[in-house]
Amino acid sequence: MFRSFRRVGVLGVTAVAAGAFSAVAAVPASAAEGFEFTLYAQEVPTDQGGDTTGPPPELGDSFAFADDLFRSKGGDKVGRDGVTCTVVRTGSPSDLVCVGTFVLNGGPGGQIMGQTLLSVDQDAEEQAAFDIAVTGGTGDFKDARGTIRSTPDGDFSRLEFHITR
Repeated sequence: MFRSFRRVGVLGVTAVAAGAFSAVAAVPASAAEGFEFTLYAQEVPTDQGGDTTGPPPELGDSFAFADDLFRSKGGDKVGRDGVTCTVVRTGSPSDLVCVGTFVLNGGPGGQIMGQTLLSVDQDAEEQAAFDIAVTGGTGDFKDARGTIRSTPDGDFSRLEFHITR
């Protein structure tokens, strides 16, 4: 179950959470309006393993994870993210507050920060799609606002960025 909490965090807010684009399909509506693009996040393995047999997370428990970001599944790596999540409600569903930063390389480039209150149904086979609020940015994403839609997609999370400034 803890593994499902980590996978859900792919906001990678929960990261995260999630991409850079040297040639990413970042489509600026106009420099003043913002960006629309899709990236794919894949969790970076850790030495902690995927033990799901331990006790369920308790109120206040937190964890962190990181993803590599790609233009397409199996495509060029265009960035990375880092996400931390904290359990704020237990039961079914459980709630996690996740905060993450997406580092994007190339043009446009910079960082995009986001956060979400994520509800997790422990009986569900797969986490439902969820939205991440864009809370700011740096570089080309200075003063960024908008949303990131995270949808499970096999071993990846599909991240649809809708950025305004």
